This record gives sequence, C-alpha cells and structure tokens, in this order.
Amino acid sequence: MCAAKVAAVSTGTGRQVILDSAVANMNERGYHGTSMRDIARGADITVASIYHHFASKQEILQDIMVRALHDAIAMTRGALLRSGGAPADQLQALMRAWVMFHTTRQLDAMVGATEIRSLDDAGRRLVVALRDEQEHLFRDVVERGVEEGDFATEYPRDAVRGIINMGQSVCTWWRADGPLKPEELAERYADLALAMVKPTV
Repeated sequence: MCAAKVAAVSTGTGRQVILDSAVANMNERGYHGTSMRDIARGADITVASIYHHFASKQEILQDIMVRALHDAIAMTRGALLRSGGAPADQLQALMRAWVMFHTTRQLDAMVGATEIRSLDDAGRRLVVALRDEQEHLFRDVVERGVEEGDFATEYPRDAVRGIINMGQSVCTWWRADGPLKPEELAERYADLALAMVKPTV
C-alpha cells in the first residue's frame, strides 16, 4: 500500500493513522529511510501533530512491533485454547493462526521481521521477551508431544525454531493476488509443521 494513500484508506484516527502511515513507509523505505515528515505526509497531518502522540520515531517503531506481537500471541494462544488436548491438534492450530497473522497482518509482520535491528536496547529487550513468549507456546506443545510419544523428533527445539521461521517467512513472499488464500496457506503449513516433528500416529 502506497504511503501517500494511508490517510485515505485508514479507518482509525490519531495514533492509529500515524501507525498505519509508519508501517506503510517502513515497508517501502525501511526504518532508517523513513522520516517523520514521510510519516506525517502519509497520515495527512503535520510533523508537530505526531509529537502529540509519540515522542520519537523509535517510539513509533516499538509501538508497531509490540502491538503486532501482542496480537500474534493473542491469536495463537486463542487457537491453542480452542484446539483440544492432543499435541498434534494443538501444533496445527498454532501454525494455522501463526500463518494467518503473517498473511492478514502482512505489513506489520514485515516490520517485525526486518526492523528488530533498528530498535534501541530497551525496545529490543521488550520485543525479544515477547518473541520468547510466542516461542514458548510452540515449544511447550512440541516438547509435551515428544514426552507423550506423539512426536518422534530428536530435535524439538530446532523443530520449533524451524516451524516458527517457516510461518514467519510467508510475510516476505505471500501475495493477496496470488494462488493461495490465507486459509489455504495456513492449512498447508499446518501439515508441514506437523511433519517436522515426526508424528507417530
């Protein structure tokens, strides 16, 4: 989505319009290539107006990444709670939600995937803690599956990292006008995630 069009299509006001513009600009130009003037132009406001909501561009980046991670965790945790007790069902539910997030929230996910290097130390610690929380949802399911004999992988932690990275990567290449809808891709990746842990039944 072109940054100049953000204000016209955004349904939010205030902070959300600024965030929408920042996400669009950072996807086009990167964090360091995006200026506060670019963000203001995309949101159809003045640069001074941004400072009523955010103290700096760094604060905007942190807000984008933290909100996205909170939403991803909420989606995956909700899917896990609805999935039943079998580790295989839980893992597939987690992966479906993870892929759905990275397709339906593609621009947010792209910022999260590419701009962690641009965070200051405090922001990086916060984002890493949230990423660890997300990883633990997957890890707990896979390790329990191994303990209960449902999964035969000898490398549960490596499998978890591979599964998470596989799902995250779809934000870099999936296209809304491509052959697969988000739900179809999510189902396909749920099967791939299960295969990585070597189900025994």
